[in-house]
Amino acid sequence: MTKTVNHWIGGKSVDGASGTFGPVTDPATGAVTTQVAFASVDEVDAAVASAREAFATWSTSSLAKRTAILFKFRALLDANRDAIAELIVAEHGKVHSDALGEVARGLEIVDLACGITVQLKGELSTEVASRVDVSSIRQPLGVVAGITPFNFPAMVPMWMFPLAIACGNTFVLKPSEKDPSAAMKIAELLSEAGLPDGVFNVVHGDKVAVDRLLEHPDVSAVSFVGSTPIARYIHTTASANGKRVQALGGAKNHMLVLPDADLDAAADAAVSAAYGSAGERCMAISAVVAVGAVADELVGKIKERAEKIKIGPGNDPTSEMGPLITAAHRDKVASYVTGAAAQGAEVVLDGTGHTVEGYEDGHWIGLSLLDRVPVTADAYKDEIFGPVLCVLRVDTYEEGVALMNASPFGNGTAIFTRDGGAARRFQLEIEAGMVGVNVPIPVPVGYHSFGGWKDSLFGDHHIYGNDGTHFYTRGKVVTTRWPDPSDAPSGVDLGFPRNH
Repeated sequence: MTKTVNHWIGGKSVDGASGTFGPVTDPATGAVTTQVAFASVDEVDAAVASAREAFATWSTSSLAKRTAILFKFRALLDANRDAIAELIVAEHGKVHSDALGEVARGLEIVDLACGITVQLKGELSTEVASRVDVSSIRQPLGVVAGITPFNFPAMVPMWMFPLAIACGNTFVLKPSEKDPSAAMKIAELLSEAGLPDGVFNVVHGDKVAVDRLLEHPDVSAVSFVGSTPIARYIHTTASANGKRVQALGGAKNHMLVLPDADLDAAADAAVSAAYGSAGERCMAISAVVAVGAVADELVGKIKERAEKIKIGPGNDPTSEMGPLITAAHRDKVASYVTGAAAQGAEVVLDGTGHTVEGYEDGHWIGLSLLDRVPVTADAYKDEIFGPVLCVLRVDTYEEGVALMNASPFGNGTAIFTRDGGAARRFQLEIEAGMVGVNVPIPVPVGYHSFGGWKDSLFGDHHIYGNDGTHFYTRGKVVTTRWPDPSDAPSGVDLGFPRNH
């Protein structure tokens, strides 16, 4: 019998009532293993109503109580790393070590939320005028929503809700319908940690659920991570409905390799950053820009390493890369490789025919490497979101930076060089929100914020770090004047001398 994933509303699992379900497949086998309930408008409304009711008491609870619950949740999350990783492997397909790494990065934000007391401290200025003080405080927004992608079903939600609820908000999560079980496991752990009913809710579904969250009058803010077209839609629609929005979009991350770089280190970095998690991550390096005469040697080293990567099911400890999330996505990724030569690229490695023995119906694709890719080629222009690496060749540092800055995306980027002066110029001149110097995937640690520029981010706030705390709170300034006790009316004795 197929397992059913239902909603989590008001502190418990709630059966789907819409009658609409979506399939969840095991990417390694192609078999449908689970069905997930799709929420109707009424079911989304029920989750928001539960969150709104809980906000009345949660927002006024002490910071000590909130952080105590988060500390308990952190311990439970740590103890259940493997269980969550197994759910991710079964529904997303990534290898177990990648899934464990995802949980570990989510834990960083839980750690940050456990110390939220420092981030929520206000400011005070005394005697700005005679007996006048001014203080600044931050208060929660209300009900906030998170809409998260399939590629990190545990980590990306944890980029959002720990800070949101630590700040006193209540939360409605709409995870990807392709791999929903990790979100439900997290909901169970939060409840076990003592989080009051209604503070954290999960609704599954499609555009019906998303659109209702974007227009619901009781939702104050929306956080989103996904593709650029959807991020733009989320930002436009939610903003038009008066909501605060942070919408993180797609990417085409470049890695600039200068002639003085350690080419072995650069090749290692390119392979891990391009093909790790099967390329299904917005911080993947999908374009290497080789400067000068190093291109031939660099491409050779990347090819040599890529050919040794073992592809297989995520629950096999020897697998280094798993399948793609769906057969349709696999076919779309493959189309960029099969069409590359006609658009002027040289196909060095073609992974489109790859299969895994015993798992022939899985969503498999091998590693592809394209050299001398024109900037007009679809494989360069589009976010492929798969294990396809493009190599572009330029003559100078300046030409490389100009090429990279011409991209409409500005998420992450990297430079590989031994020259500190060149690296310094690069980090100042490149138009991207996250920069790595000899670091191929510059994802910030939890206490710095994550976010890109240009078409990679819509809204004013990056996610987590200080930006996350600011996004989930709003400022209030209080100006106060109190008469001195010595000025009390005649006949009222407050115990202060009249002359002091």
